[in-house]
Amino acid sequence: METTAAIGPSILIKGTLIANEPLTIAGRVDGTVEIKGHALTLAAGGRLTARVTAETIIIDGQVNGSLTADVRIVVRATATIEGDLLAPAISVAEGATLNGKIETMAERASLFPVAVFDAASSAA
Repeated sequence: METTAAIGPSILIKGTLIANEPLTIAGRVDGTVEIKGHALTLAAGGRLTARVTAETIIIDGQVNGSLTADVRIVVRATATIEGDLLAPAISVAEGATLNGKIETMAERASLFPVAVFDAASSAA
């Protein structure tokens, strides 16, 4: 069974936070949050003023900053987000407040296909 590290509601962190395990934030983080290969959960009372990257991001609290996930971002009904979201899958619950751009990487890839130029075949 995998345990989840936690930042309690009375804790304020300023700077860069890097973790290689699941993390739940109930306090406040100002800066950069990097969770490598695991999920980040922001509890309902938690606040992030940060650029956030993680495998999966689940938001119940307040965010001012960008969120980038390798797998998915889940914005729950109690969330308030001021910033951009980027992930292959993004869900936003009814009641959540979001002011920013939502971009799915799969959608971006299909909208902007990359043409491959083969110099050898065009020279023939």
